[in-house]
Parts: sequence; C-alpha cells; structure tokens
Amino acid sequence: MNATINLESKHFPVLLNELISIISPLYGGTFIDCTFGQGGYAEKILEHKKNDIIALDRDKEVFNNTLKLQKKYKQRFKFYNLKFSQLDQIKLKNNEIKGIIFDLGYSLNQIKNSQKGLSFSDKGKLNMKMGINDFSADDVISKMDENNLTKVFKVFGDEKYSKKIAKEIVKKRKVKIIKTEDLVKIIDGIKKYQKTKIHNSTKVFQALRILVNKEISELINGLVNSFNLIPVGGIIAVVTFHSIEDKIVKFFFKHYSEQRNSSRYFPEAEISERCFKLIHKKPILPSSNEIKKNPPSRSAKLRYGIKINKNCDFNDFREKFKNLIYVENLR
Repeated sequence: MNATINLESKHFPVLLNELISIISPLYGGTFIDCTFGQGGYAEKILEHKKNDIIALDRDKEVFNNTLKLQKKYKQRFKFYNLKFSQLDQIKLKNNEIKGIIFDLGYSLNQIKNSQKGLSFSDKGKLNMKMGINDFSADDVISKMDENNLTKVFKVFGDEKYSKKIAKEIVKKRKVKIIKTEDLVKIIDGIKKYQKTKIHNSTKVFQALRILVNKEISELINGLVNSFNLIPVGGIIAVVTFHSIEDKIVKFFFKHYSEQRNSSRYFPEAEISERCFKLIHKKPILPSSNEIKKNPPSRSAKLRYGIKINKNCDFNDFREKFKNLIYVENLR
C-alpha cells in the first residue's frame, strides 16, 4: 500500500497482506470473492497467472469496477450480480474452488454515494439499500411501529436511547416525511448531552442498514452455502467490522471446529465430526501501520477455517441466532 495516496480518493482492501498469506499456499485454482466492491482482493489474487476469480456483489453499481479486470484477465474473471446468500446459483465448470472470501465492510465509493444514504452527512430521502432489496430505510422509518423500531435500534445497534428515539420518530413522521438529515437531528436532540467518541447516529444507522439489507440471514446463509460449495481442504475467510457479524462468524468457525454431541437434547448421542480446522483461534487484526494509513480498518477482524469434513449439520447455527433473525424479519 502506498502511504502517500489520498485516503479521500482511495479504497484500501483491509487486511490484504494477511489474507493473501493465508490463501497463497492454495494458489493454482478458483477463488470466490463474495463481496467484490472495488475489486482489491480479486485483483491481487488474479496477479498469479494460475488463479481464477468468481466475484459476487449485490450492488449493481460496482459493475464499472469489473470492466478493468474483465478486459485484463478475460476468461479468468467472472462476475455475478448476486447476494452471497445466492452462492448456490453460480455456474461452475469443473472449477476447483480453493477459497471463498467475504469482506463485510462497505467501500469508500458506497459510503460517499449520497443516494445510498449510508453517511450521516447525506441529505434527502432515506435509503441504505445495497442492491436486491425488498424495502428501504425510508419504508422502515415511515411505517414501522414504535415497539418494533425500538427493538431494531436496541438489538442491531445496542442503542441506549432506542425507545426515546423510536417515540420521537413516530411523533415527527405524523407532520412531515423524515429524511436523512431529519433523522440525524432527532437523534442529536435526544443525545445532545452525551459525550462519546462515535457520532450520535452511528448505532441507529447501523441498525437500519442491517435490517434493510437483511445482513444477519445473508451472512448465515452465505457461510452455510460456502461450506457446501467448497471442497475439503478449501479455506473460508471472513473480514468483519462490527460485533454482531463477528459473533456470528466466530461461532461458525469455533463451534464447528470442536467435537460436539450431535444433539444437545441427547448428551449420550453420537459425537459429531468436526467441520473445520482452525490455525488461528483468535482473530487476525490490522497492524498499527495499516490502521495509521487507513483508520477505518481499526475495527476489522479476519477469521478463517479450513474445511476438513464433507458433511455438516448447521441447524444449531440458525438456532443460535434465531432471535436476531426474528428482529430482522420485523416490518
């Protein structure tokens, strides 16, 4: 990475060197980039002449970012405008999948795109849709009842003032359409005396983004589909940026890398085989040098597992996070 590059115009693929060091022993096959974005991971992997990339992204606006790679690498690069929960829809032609990669962060271009409404400084209609969505943040703020708004802000944002914010939203929307700047103003009005290091609206905006994009079920289904698609010996690697998604990823790798009873209801039941081998039980974190060059990387965590078993029952995975999925389906 070039430290002289202006961070305002450059997207940095987080933990790139660490990720490459993990997957490079498997070079000479196909890797799936489930969150193509601006193509930082994909481009680096394609530098090795024997690697192919299958890239996915739910955001159709990243298509322009694919043109350079399609032109340069031709048959070695394939792009699908799909959510990563739809991994089972991609077409494989005798491809030997070596690794599947998830970067759950948002690119600089997406954050700066005012039409997406991911930033507190945006103005206008609320959105937060990242592509292939059923509803927007505007639909949530305009229509969801007070109790459900409270649950969403509390569960997905850990917002201390969830109830007060929800109550004020319902009150204000009776007299006007609440736009992005109005929502920020409502939150600031309730939290004006709070002294924190993060923006007052961070938690509510995170909660809305998770709900609108169904990030919980997307991640769970994406991880399960990855396991089903990749052969034994392949690597699944995930970069997370907030505690909820990291909790899900940590459970996925840790729980299924341990010997377990096949049923929690029958302790004497047959012991289930392990599904993953973990080289690192703790997450890999950005170096101080990377954080200095790219401050948003400070919250990133990289976890990965090597598949060691063909079959795995993920019912307890979904059961573990059923409450999050319940809140995600509130309308």
